[in-house]
Amino acid sequence: MTQLDKLKIMLGIKDDLQDDVIGLLIDDVQEDLLSWTNRTELPVRLESAQRQIVVIRYNMQGVEGQTSHSEGGVSRSFDDLPQSIRNTVTQYRLAKLVGYAT
Repeated sequence: MTQLDKLKIMLGIKDDLQDDVIGLLIDDVQEDLLSWTNRTELPVRLESAQRQIVVIRYNMQGVEGQTSHSEGGVSRSFDDLPQSIRNTVTQYRLAKLVGYAT
């Protein structure tokens, strides 16, 4: 089962109308994870974190960066990433090595 298929199940999407958007989010999150972990390939164990971040970004479409909102007794606020996802990503981070010219 592909990441796209798994995400559609998580999001409750039955048709193909959102495939392009979800595919773009998958690619963007993969690039972010590779950058955050200093890797060139995404470890299989980070695929779950990738899906979780895609779901967060999918649900935040149209309200990106919002830190607080109240309307009709409903209050919402958004943070960057939940600590549990940050902890998972940090476990797979590679240290950058800097060499000195001699």
